[in-house]
Amino acid sequence: MLVREAMTERALWITPDMTLTQAARKMRDENIGCLPIGENDRLIGMITDRDLACRAVAEGADPAKTRIREMMTRGIAYCFEDDDISDAMQRMEEKRIHHMPVLNARKRIVGILSLSDLALKAPLDLSREVSRLASRDASAHAAHA
Repeated sequence: MLVREAMTERALWITPDMTLTQAARKMRDENIGCLPIGENDRLIGMITDRDLACRAVAEGADPAKTRIREMMTRGIAYCFEDDDISDAMQRMEEKRIHHMPVLNARKRIVGILSLSDLALKAPLDLSREVSRLASRDASAHAAHA
């Protein structure tokens, strides 16, 4: 199975000059947990709901004034729409991420691949791997409780 068959096709993205408040509202309004960040027609980072809570809030950032550029994750992992789904899953596991931007051959964002996408659309033979990836974080949270 190829990534394009499992990914969420509609990929919203934002610019790094938006504020944390603007990004949080966009995530809330669209009911999504991450936003790719683009500048000069290139993917340069990612901001997640966890980044907003665990990085920005924990550091005391003013959400109305702090720009996404200051809190985004740089050097993000991505995959291509014609990659094999198992290779993309392996990359997500290695990087310990839940969402991965999907690019086309021209390196333009065409979607997002998430653990939810994998749980819903991946072939049954990969379901054990998807379950293991999802439970990895639950186990880590339980260990810290």
